[in-house]
Amino acid sequence: MREIISGGNELVAQAAIDAGCKFYGGYPITPSSDIMHELSVKLPQNGGRFIQMEDEISGISVALGASMSGTKAMTGSSGPGISLKVEQIGYGFMAEIPLVIANVMRSGPSTGMPTRVAQGDINFTKNPSHGDFKAVAVAPGTLEEAYTETIRAFNLAETLMTPVFLLMDETIGHMYGKATIPDLTDIQKGIINRKVFEGDPKDYQPYGVAQNEPAILNPFFQGYRYHITGLHHGPIGFPTEDAKMAQALIDRLFAKIDSRIDEITHIETKNLDDAEIAIIAYGSASLAVKEAMIELEKRGKKVGLFRPITIWPSPKKQLEELGKKFKKILVIELNKGQYVEEIERILCKKVEFFGKADGRSISPNEIIAKIEEM
Repeated sequence: MREIISGGNELVAQAAIDAGCKFYGGYPITPSSDIMHELSVKLPQNGGRFIQMEDEISGISVALGASMSGTKAMTGSSGPGISLKVEQIGYGFMAEIPLVIANVMRSGPSTGMPTRVAQGDINFTKNPSHGDFKAVAVAPGTLEEAYTETIRAFNLAETLMTPVFLLMDETIGHMYGKATIPDLTDIQKGIINRKVFEGDPKDYQPYGVAQNEPAILNPFFQGYRYHITGLHHGPIGFPTEDAKMAQALIDRLFAKIDSRIDEITHIETKNLDDAEIAIIAYGSASLAVKEAMIELEKRGKKVGLFRPITIWPSPKKQLEELGKKFKKILVIELNKGQYVEEIERILCKKVEFFGKADGRSISPNEIIAKIEEM
């Protein structure tokens, strides 16, 4: 392990480099701009390319193009910028183009409060585009995870051949301190690169894969010809309106993720074995919960934490187990109640909720007061 002093956004940039990212296309926006700034320096130093485009739409467009050439690519923004990227995000889902999309959440909707924290993009990143697809989103809750979850986001994008959201929030992005992260040699052992087809080009069918497998998109300009389109398509990517092909395509976009749910799902639990109340929180809100738990223990309150690190797909199996064990469950979010809807859907019951949407963090004292009230 190695210890470094850094900020959350800067750790995201370093992790992207260590994961093998060679291209970033984007446009600055608070509070995600530090990722761009760091990569504008680090990418040229590590054989990569950085480009600031004229807007958010072109930023994701060039990143998708880089990924089509076989390069690990990244883009990023905050809520308003992610909104502008939506059409191309949908294209990435349909065409199965791997891409890491950093979203450092701030208050919204619309322009909101650019320098204030929120977790208001949770529902948005589950369904950022029209149509049927499966989104993948991971949410770091510490400085260390700003690094390790970025690495994992790249691995997931390359494994699943899909855009993956890195859901930071302003507090985690701008937090600065000591972080203990894995040695680079250990990281490199776990780096995943996308599959390539090495047979006769005449036999190449990028989308003609098993029903639970992602597409195999060989890099452009290397002799393998295929169509890449946002339309429904068949085995070689050529557009089709055939009902069976269309249904099979969408079913596969779901199956390639559902069949790997156990390896995609990451959670953290703390003090749940003998707890009377379970708190569910993620991102920076979970840090306040951990602080509150120290004081609550002194007061004789047995409280445990369940923290989803993989937000989408949600940890359904683990949440169901939690719901069977606990009568009292409190969900804490920096929004008006978004992930709580998913939790209640899975548990088939109402739970307690405490949230804020004023751009301010939830304090440990506020959590303690809520627990006392329960």
